[in-house]
Amino acid sequence: MRLVPNSLHDEVAARLREQIFAGMLAPGTFVDEVALCATLEISRTPLREALKVLTAEGLLRHEPRRGCFVNEVTERDLDEIFPVIALLEGRCAFEAARNVSDAELKELDAMHDKLIRHAKAQRLNDYYATNLLIHEAIIRLADNRWLAQTIADLRKILKLARLQQLRAPGRLAQSLSEHLAVFAALKARDSEGAEAAMRTHLLRQREALREVGRRQKLRVTA
Repeated sequence: MRLVPNSLHDEVAARLREQIFAGMLAPGTFVDEVALCATLEISRTPLREALKVLTAEGLLRHEPRRGCFVNEVTERDLDEIFPVIALLEGRCAFEAARNVSDAELKELDAMHDKLIRHAKAQRLNDYYATNLLIHEAIIRLADNRWLAQTIADLRKILKLARLQQLRAPGRLAQSLSEHLAVFAALKARDSEGAEAAMRTHLLRQREALREVGRRQKLRVTA
């Protein structure tokens, strides 16, 4: 399907971003500019502008004289990103606890009811989806566009890793307990408690991912 000229490089960037997140362009994949221009029926100029956008987001890396490749997230990247995103989302929870209304608490309550049901039924994909909605709701409640933008940028990088932290033994129950602790602090309008609970939640995600990785290595070498 031919793309329209309006904001063409943004549309191309959105299309490529979608392919990266869907795994159609896997980590380490070379971005074939000639093939993409033919597929999308566009010239090199908007494509290269789109590639610059995705490189700035950290989804691609540019290698001189070689071109662009889909970025690969390393263990070091995860070790560095999770403490930062824990601080940022912790601050969101802090501000959300000060801003949340009774009506918004009811909406969050309904989301947490769904989260509990998905956890009990071991529906991991539904749990992931509802978990994301809750995080996004808390970020909106913080009403701080700088926090929201920075978190969104970091989450794009984490999405590259296609993380499966709920596969760690006992992690699903632990994650639910952590979410309920954040929600309890929000209901109490306890800003510091909400911040601490959210930071704990994010840092334990990293611990769970490390355990998942360790078990995968053991299976490979067994």
